[in-house]
Amino acid sequence: MSLLTNVMDHSLDDGYAEAAARKGTEEGGAGLPRTVRARLGLAAGLVLAGLVVTVGAAQARVAAPTVAKEREELIDRIQRETAAADKLESTVDTLRDDVSARQRAALKQNGGDDRADLVGILSGAVAVHGPGMKLVVNDAREASSGGNGNPRQTSGFSDTGRVRDRDMQRAVNGLWESGAEAIAINGQRLTALSAIRAAGDAILVDNRPLVPPYTVLAVGDGDRLSTRFQDSADGLYLHALRENYGIRTSISVEHDVRLPAAPSVIVRTAQPSTEKGTS
Repeated sequence: MSLLTNVMDHSLDDGYAEAAARKGTEEGGAGLPRTVRARLGLAAGLVLAGLVVTVGAAQARVAAPTVAKEREELIDRIQRETAAADKLESTVDTLRDDVSARQRAALKQNGGDDRADLVGILSGAVAVHGPGMKLVVNDAREASSGGNGNPRQTSGFSDTGRVRDRDMQRAVNGLWESGAEAIAINGQRLTALSAIRAAGDAILVDNRPLVPPYTVLAVGDGDRLSTRFQDSADGLYLHALRENYGIRTSISVEHDVRLPAAPSVIVRTAQPSTEKGTS
């Protein structure tokens, strides 16, 4: 009887009772199940994330008008400066034309009008037009600033079909040697003081950046100039670039080539004449 009484009074083993008590403690003093507490934590996290996004959106909305205003002010400033530069350039062109006219008039009085025209043409100080030729040089279709595939190695760096400043230097020098009387690249007139240089991947002519395709116009005897240039070492150099690296070139004879005056021609040394005419 004592055994049956003990079984009835202690229906659960002491180990089971201890495990049940431990589980209740882990579920929290508030009596909430673990899954409920996890859901509450997730909900709190979502609320916090939503609050952060809302605050960020509000701040962006507040800052948007300021950014838009600054952008509009920058655009207005660029437009004003561009208009001012265009106006100054127009004034320079007008003054240059006036100076050229006065020079021709003064030289004409002294019997030097023909010589003045020739000097103006050769120096690039006046606009010219006449027969000539057009040379167009452009990057290869697959040109890139780096990569693989038969690069030209010069001075430690490689070309992969890009036109370089040295290529344009050779083309221009070849045209001068072939009999060109005046040359311009992309509308930029060349003079005896012009420089063709590189700045990164850009080509500069008298410190003005040019972009491909590079159109070279040359005044001279078109047929003769074209033939002599293509047969020259520099013409053959361009032909090799086209064959080996895909650089695109084209040459055509033009009946009327028009070149502007060089914008940077200045008189570096001049002295007034002290000679007097004799009767």
